[in-house]
Amino acid sequence: MAFTLRRAFCHMSVFWMPGAVVALKIHPANNVQKAVRDCLRVWFCSLQPDLFRVRFYHAYCKSFHSENGNDLHPVGEPWFSQAQVWNQPEQTLKNEDEEMLSRRLNSFASFEEVLSFIHTLDTLPVTLASAALLRICEIGKRDDEQRLPKEVLENRVFQALCLRCERDPSHLTNAVLVTVLQSLVIDPQSSLVLSLVAECQRRLRRGSLEVHHLCVLGESLARLQGASCEILKLVICQLQSENLETFAPEDIVSVYRILQACPEEVDKHQTFLNTVNNFSLSIVSYLSPKSISHVLTALVALDQTHARPLLIKLGKSVVRYIPRFTNEELRQVLEAFVYFGHSDRFFTEALEQHVAAQCFSLDPAVASSVMEYCSRKRILSKPIFDVVAEIFVCQSEKFSPSQISELIEPFGKLNYLPPNAPALFRKVENVLFAHLRHFPPKMLLRLLHSCSLIERHPVNFMSKIFSPFFLQRLQGKESYLDRLSLAQMTQLFLTSVLECPFYKGPKLLPKYQVKSFLTPCCSLETPMDLHLYKSVVIGLIDLLGSRLYFASKVLTPYYYTIDVEIKLDEDGFVLPFTVDEDVHTRVALCIDGPQRFCLGSKHLLGKEAIKQRHLRLLGYQVVQVWYHLSLFLFFLQNAVSVTKICFFNYVHGTQYNSKDFTGMNCNQQVEPTQKRSGARRGRSWAWLGWSIDDGLPVVCSRSCRNILIILLQG
Repeated sequence: MAFTLRRAFCHMSVFWMPGAVVALKIHPANNVQKAVRDCLRVWFCSLQPDLFRVRFYHAYCKSFHSENGNDLHPVGEPWFSQAQVWNQPEQTLKNEDEEMLSRRLNSFASFEEVLSFIHTLDTLPVTLASAALLRICEIGKRDDEQRLPKEVLENRVFQALCLRCERDPSHLTNAVLVTVLQSLVIDPQSSLVLSLVAECQRRLRRGSLEVHHLCVLGESLARLQGASCEILKLVICQLQSENLETFAPEDIVSVYRILQACPEEVDKHQTFLNTVNNFSLSIVSYLSPKSISHVLTALVALDQTHARPLLIKLGKSVVRYIPRFTNEELRQVLEAFVYFGHSDRFFTEALEQHVAAQCFSLDPAVASSVMEYCSRKRILSKPIFDVVAEIFVCQSEKFSPSQISELIEPFGKLNYLPPNAPALFRKVENVLFAHLRHFPPKMLLRLLHSCSLIERHPVNFMSKIFSPFFLQRLQGKESYLDRLSLAQMTQLFLTSVLECPFYKGPKLLPKYQVKSFLTPCCSLETPMDLHLYKSVVIGLIDLLGSRLYFASKVLTPYYYTIDVEIKLDEDGFVLPFTVDEDVHTRVALCIDGPQRFCLGSKHLLGKEAIKQRHLRLLGYQVVQVWYHLSLFLFFLQNAVSVTKICFFNYVHGTQYNSKDFTGMNCNQQVEPTQKRSGARRGRSWAWLGWSIDDGLPVVCSRSCRNILIILLQG
């Protein structure tokens, strides 16, 4: 045996070094391993892991080999054979050698280097094994991987390393114990996980785990065993007893993630959550973009709608970090802002810059999330909409059906046509023709309905959506069609009648048509602003002389509800609303409060634009009474009491705009453009100073401790 080993080593040039062969010659066979180990240990440790391309024999004479210097494992041997070698009784290391190996271990920067180095060792104490595991986990965290990749978990050296620690976890440090548990992605019922969890439980009951270790352990238990884990409940109880001043920012994030795993017990932990929310205000500036997205996601899961100060402060930090968010993190931030109803002008501006900078490299999921955020918050950001439209035209194949729907629907909801509208909707039509069967029925209906809001009528698809087959698919397994879908189908049918007279395909059967578009839960109309409505009613009573001359909330035979309807005869006199004969003109007053416009603008939403468009096609004279915030604030600040103001129309040579209105003497009595008529039919429309045909804005106002501002547009 000794002769065979000597001859083998002598013919290998890498072993020609002083003392190596001599040691083989002078020592008996049973002492060869020990002698050579002592002489060669320093030399082996100095070699780079990728230089090991040798074949050698371990204590059981099983062949090990490496094809590329990285994947070292026994040929035809179970994965735990390496652990058996490390467990040999003679395998011991001196303290100084162990320290040297630990320093060497900490210098490695990749999984392959650590595993290759560990495989070269004949002796592996538990302390060194735990250090190796910790180093592997640290490398994973450095690469932004919370858990180890599959190729590392399947590596036989790593598995042997885990087995070594599993057999004696009591020697592992707290950091190694919780970090390894955090990084493993294996069966929660595996012997390794159970052994580590049991050891954690023992230390938890002894109170030997620090705050950071408790946080890491809590996250790992929530992932591995869920909210029902009894040990997790112990972790939460111990965290509640700790002083939050001792928590690092990343520990606070871990607390949120732990509680996020237990949403059904949020009421039980709400007092603790309130304390954490208040304390988090002081650490927001120290949170990374990833941590901010984690906190916002947890706040959504825990329904912390009352934590507005924390949300506002997080929103300010988000503005700075938008370019540094990953796609998934930015999507989570947008979802949280939508959930809490948070909108910020600075955030919108930063989002516009980010979308413009990314342009064609913008991820489709992020693009659809940005558009959904703008849609839900009624934010008409033309820079965002224009860029997204260009992205879709050039890269439509990258978008899934759900992403296409989320991308296109906001254009209709916010009533906006981008500069490349012809190319955009031509591309949408081509995609629908090619992949129509991939769109779920309700999603397809929403998409086509949103196109009709902005006068891009889906004529080529109307015959399909009005067919009995589509209606059957739309109903699915339910016993009835939902009301929102029926309302959208009805409005599409009305659109085909009023705006597409050339369409001769199937019609929507009357039994599928709704009676009103204004319903409490699924309305295609925006309810009136009550405060503005009351002010308008006071002004109308004063101007018309009686409540008899106008009707409110009138349901038309065409499914729309008119806010205020005024009837005129052929001579322009106002008729009582109960009179149906001799009606020549019907005036529809649309009392448009701020909810009917895009946020912070005078741009009508798509559903209000199509309503006014259809009412005009049905013969109504539409007058828009809209909420002018700047004038309203002006009168509030100056406490002006206005008795009655009527603007002359331009025919009589006097025309005012909003600037003239603010500088006008509010106590001034304005003569009517036409004297009162003594007819029983009421006052003349011209006397009111309202001009329908010329389209000029007209304002009337009234005090009674409520300041009334009405802008009338014909």
